[in-house]
Amino acid sequence: MSRKAEAARQPQPALARAQRAAQRHALDAALAEERETLQALFPLESLQRPARKPRRVAPVLGLLLAAAAAAAAWWADPAYRSEHLASAIGARERYLLGDGSEITLDSDTVADVSWHLRSRRVALLQGRARFAVTPAVVRPFEVDAGLAQVRVVGTRFDVSRTDSEVQVQVLEGRVQLRGSAGQPWNAAPPLAPGQARRIRAGEAPGPVRQVDIARAGAWAEGRLVFESTPLSEALAEVQRYRRGAIRLQGDKAGQLRLSGVFDTARPDDMLRALPHILPVELRWAADGGAELRAR
Repeated sequence: MSRKAEAARQPQPALARAQRAAQRHALDAALAEERETLQALFPLESLQRPARKPRRVAPVLGLLLAAAAAAAAWWADPAYRSEHLASAIGARERYLLGDGSEITLDSDTVADVSWHLRSRRVALLQGRARFAVTPAVVRPFEVDAGLAQVRVVGTRFDVSRTDSEVQVQVLEGRVQLRGSAGQPWNAAPPLAPGQARRIRAGEAPGPVRQVDIARAGAWAEGRLVFESTPLSEALAEVQRYRRGAIRLQGDKAGQLRLSGVFDTARPDDMLRALPHILPVELRWAADGGAELRAR
């Protein structure tokens, strides 16, 4: 190899120094733009105190440490704010979140919302909720319903949680389902608009069902719409809106089919109407409960 070629392969001292200086300048500029954010999220006392022996590298080192802490926090995704949401029996509550998303809680529902650096999370502790999620690709929206987790970027969907099962139905967009720890499944194919799925403890997800979006989501507007629905299922819906227990005696009565539109604010009116619609008898209990049996 010629001396000229060999010299060309060796780094030129002046050029190397210029490159290093340019890299330091670019890093300093980038970190300076985020200085206030980094100091607010991760206060470093050393950045506020004068050094005993000032050195040029100290500010850059401090910001590098802050940037490293910020990167670690971004990866860990810690929560920096939380909110507790709840609705009373017989009531619906709508909450507008800071990112523009909206949560509608059905009767007797409890949820906790937590804001993280790179995600938005809701723990649905009980009841049913509708989520209208503002799109944010870098901060997905996650709902933990115990037996399953729902993950979306931006969409509208309902999640219902009871002690024994979770139901998810999609109104707009697509949602991803994942099994929680202890479930015999990890992930399921995404659900599309008009699709619903039921998840029970210790079982694989139930089959995908096609649902009438207007009918299935009517609860958010204060209506229960039944179309040839087994009475046992219809009464489970009505139970959400009253304190007194509804007791259904016998399988025969539970298998009767009910069709109609009812007001969620008047659950007792529906119960009173049942003997005029179906061959059942209604009895009121002293504790506020109601008992139904086939005639």
